[in-house]
Amino acid sequence: MRKKVTVVGAGNVGASCAVRLAQLELADVVVVDVLEGVPTGKALDILQMCPVVGVDVNVTGGNDYEPTAGSDIIIFTAGFPRKPGMSRDDLLWANYDVVKATVEQAVKHSPNAVLIVVTNPLDAMCHVAYEVSGFPKNRVMGMAGVLDTARFRTFIAQELKVSVEDVVAFVLGGHGDTMVPLVRYTSVAGIPITDLLDEETIQRLVKRTRDGGAEIVKYLKTGSAYYAPAAGTVQMVESILKDKKRVLPCSVLLEGEYGIQGLFVGVPVKLGAGGVEKIFEIRLTEDEKAALLKSAGAVQELVNVMAPKLAQIRAAAGRS
Repeated sequence: MRKKVTVVGAGNVGASCAVRLAQLELADVVVVDVLEGVPTGKALDILQMCPVVGVDVNVTGGNDYEPTAGSDIIIFTAGFPRKPGMSRDDLLWANYDVVKATVEQAVKHSPNAVLIVVTNPLDAMCHVAYEVSGFPKNRVMGMAGVLDTARFRTFIAQELKVSVEDVVAFVLGGHGDTMVPLVRYTSVAGIPITDLLDEETIQRLVKRTRDGGAEIVKYLKTGSAYYAPAAGTVQMVESILKDKKRVLPCSVLLEGEYGIQGLFVGVPVKLGAGGVEKIFEIRLTEDEKAALLKSAGAVQELVNVMAPKLAQIRAAAGRS
């Protein structure tokens, strides 16, 4: 029996996830959205693509969560996108209600699923998914670091005119302006980028990485990025479904690692059939650790704002 992946949200990110999942023949795909007809139409379009690319998967869509029952992974993309001049944090309350409602519906039908959150502000929305689902922390995570790292690798490869395949990097912290691209752990075919680029250039690329999402929003004007976020999400899905044990930067619940307690923050983790199977706590310099704690602080501010509602969710579920 094939695996099943549900994509909640039939917008640009959700539809792009569904296309890539089908193209890679990873699982049967169910697309769910509140808009009448849209998820059904997009799913049918993707299904009709399958003979052309030579894959055998079933793709369905609709407004009902019943067909999602027994999903192995649920991807949450539903929500409002950023617009020019809007930060991810501005989206907090608009998307809180969306994530809460969709998680409640999805987990009723798939109590053993792994949840991957893409909706912004991502790290804060992971807290909502975690509290609403009541799932163990290894089965709730956010896609952020994979995307941020891909952007950093892209800009480095462009600067040096080399293949992106040879650029190794990762980005820690919250998915926002305080993210922490780790220059010291970044290399090209094993060569540290500090041997290839001067400090001014490196910092320019770091800044562009931090502003990567806003740069795309500026050009699109009416939405935000979707191809790269979808590709990053599906990379996580593939590692879980195939038990590949990929080490990828993801937003996960930290309970003391890096000196951070009770927050979803982006760090390198091992993804396998058990979801988040290991959190890697790498050595950081004092400056790097300070930057990571600052990024965690930005996430904490949003969680503090939501704290009363999160407490209500826990109380209603009988959790302290």
